[in-house]
Amino acid sequence: MKNILFLLFVAIFFSCNTTEKIKKQEESKPRVNAYELTSANLAAGKLIRVDSFPSKNIKPRPVDIWLPANYSNDKKYAVLYMHDGQNLFDETTTWNKQEWKIDEVATELMQKKITRDFIVVGIHNIPQIRWLDLFPEKAMQNLSDKEIKEAQSISNTKVDLKDLKGDEYLQFLVKELKPYVDKTYSVHSNKQNTFIMGSSMGGLMSMYAIAEYPNVFKGAACVSTHWVGATPSKNNPLPKAIFNYLENTIPNSKDHIMYFDYGNKTLDQFYPKYAPRVDSIFLKNGYTAQNFKNLFFEGTDHSEKSWQQRVDIPLTFLLKK
Repeated sequence: MKNILFLLFVAIFFSCNTTEKIKKQEESKPRVNAYELTSANLAAGKLIRVDSFPSKNIKPRPVDIWLPANYSNDKKYAVLYMHDGQNLFDETTTWNKQEWKIDEVATELMQKKITRDFIVVGIHNIPQIRWLDLFPEKAMQNLSDKEIKEAQSISNTKVDLKDLKGDEYLQFLVKELKPYVDKTYSVHSNKQNTFIMGSSMGGLMSMYAIAEYPNVFKGAACVSTHWVGATPSKNNPLPKAIFNYLENTIPNSKDHIMYFDYGNKTLDQFYPKYAPRVDSIFLKNGYTAQNFKNLFFEGTDHSEKSWQQRVDIPLTFLLKK
């Protein structure tokens, strides 16, 4: 009897210690302060703003969570993560007075039951370090020291491998932001309902995200993907490095979907030459028209105005019912 009581005491003691330890760990986590951004000029739904999402990996920045008008805790939603979050919803607050019109297009697609129900998580960029955050960091390992110096000259920054934050940016997204979203909102947390999307450098990062975390993301939409990697130049070593990385880490075609597109005006004029390489990499690795697109939009430029005119296409491709 004494032995039983002793064992029971020990079990209770360790249980209390474990509970207390978990409680302290939870209390030590940085607090996420979120509020509804009632000033946002939206067509539908509501926008939740975190002014400075805490992170041990990257410099804290704002994060917006858009919830559709039909959002309810009684059902679960897919999640679309997007880069450059300050350009997605409200043109009255953007630097160029343009937006993606995500709330308008997503609402229409859901109302017409073209796509499954989903929420959008927009990660703001910090302009001064955007390139360092969004460049596919491991691609730089494919360059020689000489080529790294060439990359420095066209990136307008003194690039060292330790300065790049692409891996840390993804750690923030996958290990800090996603767990918060999964815990806070009524969403599916599994791979089949988790997607990522961005334009330009955000297109590169979306490709990088699904390549690095194929068990987290089902699909990626890479709009006006900035294959040149930095400022376009004649002796640019970055496209080779990016494509070498992609060839070696391409997500399995059996359970992923990939969307790319490009125009031919302003900065997009530098992208058509890379389209055959993109097609070759994916088609030779088992992708088909069912799970891979690389679309050309004649006469379109590198701007939110162009992207919003076709954003229904990648949204439908990723999230179609």
